[in-house]
Amino acid sequence: MRFKWRNRSPAAAPLALLLLAATGCESTPGAPAEPTRAPSTAASTSVARVCAKPAAGPATAPADAVTVDPAVVGDLAAKTRSNPPNTTFWLRPGTHRLEPDRYAQVIPKAGNRYLGAPGAVLDGRKKNQYAFGGGARDVTIRFLTVQRFVAPPDEGVVNHDSADGWVIEHATIQYNSGAGLMAGARQQVRANCLRENGQYGMNAYKAGGTIRGLVVEGNEIVGNNTGDWERRREGCGCTGGIKFWAVDGADVRDNWVHDNRGTGLWADTNNNDFRIEDNVLEANDGAALIYETSYNAVIRKNTIRRNNWVEGRRQAERGDDFPFATVYLSESGGEPRIKARTDKIEIYQNVLENNWSGITLWENADRFCNSPANTSSGDCTMLVPDTDRCAQPAIAEPPLYDDCRWKTQRVDIHDNRFVLDKSVVKCTSKCDRMAVLANYGTYPDWSPYKAERVSEAITGKQGNRWHDNVYLGPWKFVAHDPSRVLTFGEWQGTPYQQDAGSTFRTRAGG
Repeated sequence: MRFKWRNRSPAAAPLALLLLAATGCESTPGAPAEPTRAPSTAASTSVARVCAKPAAGPATAPADAVTVDPAVVGDLAAKTRSNPPNTTFWLRPGTHRLEPDRYAQVIPKAGNRYLGAPGAVLDGRKKNQYAFGGGARDVTIRFLTVQRFVAPPDEGVVNHDSADGWVIEHATIQYNSGAGLMAGARQQVRANCLRENGQYGMNAYKAGGTIRGLVVEGNEIVGNNTGDWERRREGCGCTGGIKFWAVDGADVRDNWVHDNRGTGLWADTNNNDFRIEDNVLEANDGAALIYETSYNAVIRKNTIRRNNWVEGRRQAERGDDFPFATVYLSESGGEPRIKARTDKIEIYQNVLENNWSGITLWENADRFCNSPANTSSGDCTMLVPDTDRCAQPAIAEPPLYDDCRWKTQRVDIHDNRFVLDKSVVKCTSKCDRMAVLANYGTYPDWSPYKAERVSEAITGKQGNRWHDNVYLGPWKFVAHDPSRVLTFGEWQGTPYQQDAGSTFRTRAGG
């Protein structure tokens, strides 16, 4: 039996109304070798078109601001060093440069504010690794373009050291290697263009700590992972428009996340208390959203369309029968013992249109704390901080039997609209799945989760429910394991009893 899991390596306006067209996934015969990418059509939709229409900064220096001269190499870093905390800097129009040393960067002081005039650009010239670093709190960057820095993989250009309380607004962060920016606690990322960075638009990761209270609002996140890292490091799980690691409390709203090479938004490992709402997620090569080994989230009122055409098609053409989906919950669920604004994962009032498949709920039975198959690099669940406790004989009995494993549980999927037109997606099978499943547990030899224990739990014992949804198109349903492909009637019937109160029409709009 084949199964998949994601490996671990070290962010619009309110929901647009959709006019759903009437019509009726293995790939169509004669399809090109390179998977077809979905066209992005949000130009006709009210979303955060930040990159095309960036807000302009102040044309003259604010009172008491220190003026930075683009004609003087290193002027920004030097004036930052020579002025006290809480200073405002105004960058004149033009291209600002740092000293040519690769480690040359701006090290802000607490409360500093950096404002770009119209046309102000901080350019790393493919020489400098970082633009803004250090541990100073409550730094503000507005109206500035930051581009062509060469941060190493998994590192970032703006807020390189994940300092707390930063505000990044109306900035364009583009054409950099690594991540466009990192994140710290209480960071606010608003109305920015995060475009065509080599790995991530933002890597919300803080070494050795948890990021609390992150806001990502009204940004355009487009074309990231230009370095195509998943191919360079197969299965690395190291890309995305935004990647979130150990973030506790995040509001991700009103963003346009599109045309990223890979996943749009990816929350990976011990994230908690997310609200992902009113976003437009479209035309990403991979899933629109992955929520992995994480807890407690509300995912609502998002428009999700034409995602996962590249990665889903690629796997189907390889003969893989795993239900790769546009919203993928992997070992993630609601946990009342972990404080959050909700005690479940609730997915509701979203419109999913012409994606490669729908929603997959998955658990890898061999992935748990202290298992060699745990790809989360030694991390344990939020319920068992000490990984070594998850060992025989204690792991075979409660509470560790339950708490040593990230569980896909208490997921409530309701009042969504799922639309599939295979002629648009250009597929004949495997792009039409809704799924709840696990693999047959085999490893390691001391695992208490062998055989069908996890498959049976995720399918019928962990409170995962679909109900009151609308299905338009030839949807199929997968339960327990990849081999059980069900009709809508079988999905609603015993023993699965899913989608009570839902409606099903085979042809979209028919």
